[in-house]
Amino acid sequence: MTEDVKKLWGEELSWIKDEKLRNATAKTWELALERSVLSSDDLNRIPFTLLVPTNVTFMEHKRSVVHIARDAGVQINKFYHGELPVNSDVLIAGAILADVGKLLEYVLDENGKAVQGTYGKYLRHPFSGVSIAEECGVPAEVCHIIATHAGEGNMVKRSTEAYIVHHADFMTFLPFKERLEV
Repeated sequence: MTEDVKKLWGEELSWIKDEKLRNATAKTWELALERSVLSSDDLNRIPFTLLVPTNVTFMEHKRSVVHIARDAGVQINKFYHGELPVNSDVLIAGAILADVGKLLEYVLDENGKAVQGTYGKYLRHPFSGVSIAEECGVPAEVCHIIATHAGEGNMVKRSTEAYIVHHADFMTFLPFKERLEV
């Protein structure tokens, strides 16, 4: 695992017990960083969304989604008596990887501001994220979360883990968006 990936995801990656999945998740971030114009430092300063003005950084949002999803999974496993089982490793890996495709979707303009690049205009991050993840050996149940975490996922049946990541992501985005619409 590179130092950049450790710096970005060290704690959260350690929550994935399956070593093969943990390594594939880290490798996906390594490959995305290699192919991106963004650095790990950029991810700690650019906003998490280009759709609304906010000072919340990409990594602050990403980490919050992972932590919220993990906590939700723990509580669902605790209270639903195994009737709605949540695979924690799949959940955490999916939450960590949900926006990895944004590293290809975003570029920096001449002032260092994050903007949607040409690639991103044609392929949104759920698609590019799945592509990179599959290349790195991430299993289908995790790729499903990447593919369905955003609006594109509204057209398919989501797994329990995908629902959790989707809602953790949108509950920390929609309030920003809706403030603009008031």
